[in-house]
Amino acid sequence: MGMKARFIQSRILQLFEHFPLVAVTGARQVGKSTLLNQLLPGAGPGIVFDPLQDVQGARSDPDLFLQNIRTPAFLDEVQYVPELLPSLKRYADARQGQKSLFLLSGSQNLSVMKNLADSMAGRVGIVDLYGLSFREAQSMPSEGILESWLQEGQTAFSKWSSTQIPATHHVVWRGGMPGILDFPDSMLADYFSAYLRTYVERDIRSIMDIQDLSRFSRFVRLLAALSGQEVNPNQLGRELDVDRTTALRWMDLCQSTYQWKLIPAFSRNPIKRISSKQKGYFTDTGFLCALQGIFSPEVLAGHPLQGHAFESLVVMEVIKRTECWMQRPQIYHYRRYGGAEVDLVLDYNGTLYPLEIKLTTHPTKQDAQSIRSLRETFPSERFGPGLIACCTPQAYPITEGVWAVPWWLL
Repeated sequence: MGMKARFIQSRILQLFEHFPLVAVTGARQVGKSTLLNQLLPGAGPGIVFDPLQDVQGARSDPDLFLQNIRTPAFLDEVQYVPELLPSLKRYADARQGQKSLFLLSGSQNLSVMKNLADSMAGRVGIVDLYGLSFREAQSMPSEGILESWLQEGQTAFSKWSSTQIPATHHVVWRGGMPGILDFPDSMLADYFSAYLRTYVERDIRSIMDIQDLSRFSRFVRLLAALSGQEVNPNQLGRELDVDRTTALRWMDLCQSTYQWKLIPAFSRNPIKRISSKQKGYFTDTGFLCALQGIFSPEVLAGHPLQGHAFESLVVMEVIKRTECWMQRPQIYHYRRYGGAEVDLVLDYNGTLYPLEIKLTTHPTKQDAQSIRSLRETFPSERFGPGLIACCTPQAYPITEGVWAVPWWLL
């Protein structure tokens, strides 16, 4: 199977036309190196840095290293060479506004990647890359319901239907890692077992001195079980017999290595009885299922986590799609202590767009009540039409201002 086109490519190229440096960050094995090497076909393969080896003297003499690089060039895994950042800044400044110098990639957004953003403001564009979206994996057109929703409103929904209906449990179970596109289902457990081992023993060990790596591995499994839920650091700590501070630090570490995504709570008025806790999502549902010992789509179909796993898939589909846009919405979740909950609230151009996620083919008016509660709680806000992303084969209205839509057409 050939390399899949990545929708975010156009955004990266557009940034590269206006910045001297563009950094693409993301988890290991999501396709960063493959994508960026494709964007600079005439520059040869990228230079890959290593945590142990001083590649081409980039650590010992970064200025000399850059003098011998022909631009544009791709520098891979730059988190391993923090000494290079000041030299990159001087290099860009000395060229008086020249654009399109270096594409950079990194597997975590801690330390080096944070320093990159802080020290090179105005000189670097930063893009987050995740695994393949469903539309990318299926070689579908880039534009989907999300664009119609935010730009045209509900008048455009009726045109969206699908003759090719995916097996949802199978899609959730496999996830979106590009490296497994050609893998048979029987090999996924081996792939993710090796992925976890490499992630913990290489990535985590290179970032933070964690004495008990086996306990950290159990922490990652626990996060997978809590995907799609509000985060309680005290609960995380109690489950593994670590203190709250350690649980928070480890959760930040998982987020910084792009295994975990936090969605902030929406609230315009702190007086109202609205939850302020963030919700957490595992960024790849295939990895989630493997960590939970869910070794087939059939097992997932009867598993207590199937709803949360499906929600995690759809949330990441929205994030992957909107990350490709130059103008991206702010994304929140909403929950009242009385029970009403909306999985996502997109704040785009001053309008709020609520989105609920339901693992069903026939959502009902009852499923739209939380969207109505959100609107009633904030009567002064401007709302767009609400969506319920589900397994229906075609978009149709449920109540006034709320439509059911096929999740795979997002």
